[in-house]
Amino acid sequence: MNKKFTYKNESFKCQHCGALNEPAKRYIRDHCSDCLHSLHLDVHPGDRASDCGGLMKPIAFKVGGKTDYKILYKCQKCSYKHWNMMLLDDNMQVMEKLNPYYEA
Repeated sequence: MNKKFTYKNESFKCQHCGALNEPAKRYIRDHCSDCLHSLHLDVHPGDRASDCGGLMKPIAFKVGGKTDYKILYKCQKCSYKHWNMMLLDDNMQVMEKLNPYYEA
């Protein structure tokens, strides 16, 4: 595991849709399981060191990695992009509406 990684698996209320999200049973929840949105809080996973705080919108997905799906996020405030793994209890109907990502 990355030395800069900080384990923060907390419950939170989604800033986009208002859903209450409980901590993940496996891995760490950093996005809403209902609408898949997140907040730009970290510089390194879990450190809460970003000054941005903007809403991270899911914009694409790809198959592969440690889980079956990864979601590409784009910060609506600073345009930072970030990949994250989809969790087992995430809303697949929302994920299926995203654009597939193809590496060039």
